[in-house]
Amino acid sequence: MQLPQPFTLRRARAQDADVIARFNAAMALETEHKHLLPDVIGAGVRRMLEQPQAGFYLVAEAQGDVVGCLMVTYEWSDWRNGRFWWIQSLYVRPDWRRRGVFRGLYAHLKEMAKDDPDACGFRLYVEKDNANAQRTYVDLGMELTEYRIMEELKPGVVFCREA
Repeated sequence: MQLPQPFTLRRARAQDADVIARFNAAMALETEHKHLLPDVIGAGVRRMLEQPQAGFYLVAEAQGDVVGCLMVTYEWSDWRNGRFWWIQSLYVRPDWRRRGVFRGLYAHLKEMAKDDPDACGFRLYVEKDNANAQRTYVDLGMELTEYRIMEELKPGVVFCREA
């Protein structure tokens, strides 16, 4: 018999924007040593919440406090005639890590995808040296791919400062 989780899972709402922005800033500092600009990340979170066609956030909540979150964006795959759900902006408060928060969020996400006939799979970025996270993702059924992510920002785009 599975014990009930000490947290609930739900789609994020507008009133969650500030905590999600704080979580994103904490994650960027922890994983990439970057200080996100509060005005930029705050506006980015609110914009996502206002534009569900772009994606959505899920949150884990315990006793009225958000303790973890993730964002899903979509990528069309012509090879599969479907959409990958990209898991991004994943953060779990340090005092809630290793307590099943991501496992719960991911299971909830997979259940949601069953109702979307276009959903064909899940992808996420993982920091190359984060062995604990990689182990967690493999344990949940994900596989490491052969691809590396490359990017180029449009001139003038400023979202952070280095730590």
